[in-house]
Amino acid sequence: MRLVKKKMGLMAAIALAGSMFLAGCGSEPASENTEGGSGGSEAEKPEFLSLLTGGTTGTYYPLGGAMAQIITDETGIKTTAESSQASAANMTGLADGNAQLAFVQTDTAFYAAEGSNMFEGEVIDTVSAIGALYPETIQLVTTEGTGITSFEDLKGKSVSVGAPGSGTYINAEQLLEIHGMTMEDVKAQNLDFAESQESLQAGQIDAAFITAGTPTGAVESLSASAEVAIVPVAKDKADALIEKYPYYAHETIPADTYGIPEDVPTVSVLAMLVAQNELPEEVVYDVTKAIFENTDKIQHAKAQFIKAETALEGIGIPVHPGAQKYFDEVNQ
Repeated sequence: MRLVKKKMGLMAAIALAGSMFLAGCGSEPASENTEGGSGGSEAEKPEFLSLLTGGTTGTYYPLGGAMAQIITDETGIKTTAESSQASAANMTGLADGNAQLAFVQTDTAFYAAEGSNMFEGEVIDTVSAIGALYPETIQLVTTEGTGITSFEDLKGKSVSVGAPGSGTYINAEQLLEIHGMTMEDVKAQNLDFAESQESLQAGQIDAAFITAGTPTGAVESLSASAEVAIVPVAKDKADALIEKYPYYAHETIPADTYGIPEDVPTVSVLAMLVAQNELPEEVVYDVTKAIFENTDKIQHAKAQFIKAETALEGIGIPVHPGAQKYFDEVNQ
């Protein structure tokens, strides 16, 4: 009996010493993970990220593909660009947990944050900004054969205005409003960019609202087989629009874009990148750094606008702490 007790005591002592040794070993990596870098622990770093973009003929999709590759290469987190229904759907997708990153128009993000327009009664406060990217130009596209040269010419015509509740739809609605019209004054068609292109080409619609960075793939494709015209927004109308909806800005589509003979005045909102609030600060810091320090790897005309010094302009929703940390460092 005495021998058994001695054996039990010896085993307990060995177990206690072993647990103390393991605890000591375990504490060292933990302290290392909290020092240096951008904070946080490796356990927080996801293996995969999903980046919601837009339709394959818009601007978000090719830019998103380039950015996803940059994030993958620079952070080691496998990132994929996903085609989507763009801004409004992307905000909902992030809120529902279907992705972690997304492109969105600044006006659409603002509506989501306050629960207005297409988000009436549905406030999305689980998404924050990474940074503004480039102007999203509102383009009223038609072809020479339609005879449409002004917004007033749209009355009674078949016009693509985007999906109900989309950023393009709201832009169309507000521009019609500033010209004294409503959706009831046109034969509204809810088409995406590719469908708009095909329908204009076939003569099934007369014009299409397209909100995207220029040059837009769908309009470029249309210009290959038809003479494209962009309906201008007169300065007084643009001024009135901006006064009522301050997230708009004056914009010009340069001559030779889509083969147009001269500059066309219009308006724009901003495209920006957003993230789920729950993404760790260190991850968003690394993603932000990867994108804004590797714009030379983006083979798209809009890459020239993606700059850290202007990334926090015109956003309208809170900035993710990880992104804020990066911009604070580079802009100080």
